[in-house]
Amino acid sequence: MKKAAIALLTATALLAGPAVQAKQRMTGEEKLAKLLEGREAGEPVDCISFSRARDSRIIDKTAIVYGSGRTIYVNRPVNAEDLDDGDVMVTRTSLSRLCKLETVRLHDSSQFFFTGFVGLEKFVPYRKIAQKN
Repeated sequence: MKKAAIALLTATALLAGPAVQAKQRMTGEEKLAKLLEGREAGEPVDCISFSRARDSRIIDKTAIVYGSGRTIYVNRPVNAEDLDDGDVMVTRTSLSRLCKLETVRLHDSSQFFFTGFVGLEKFVPYRKIAQKN
């Protein structure tokens, strides 16, 4: 009887674990909102230089964020539902900058198989708001 009770408690704990984790997982919009805290949007631009695009990250099903530091650029591409933060982005361009209407191929990071693509839209710069003392 005691073994059955322990097995039941163990099974309950194992089943409850994923449910608790699922509640705590933030949506892409929530992750982006958190990333943009303390920043204000600027005027959207059609292109950014590759030096600004060097540091990039995917926000699940929402956006691609380029750059770091004082200014970051947010692109909400066409087919954003294909974005997965576990993917690798492959961009081919003949320009020295990344522009609206370019496509980004998405590949699985572990086995590198094709998972989808997105079409870039305008890049919205977000700058840190100066702290008032």
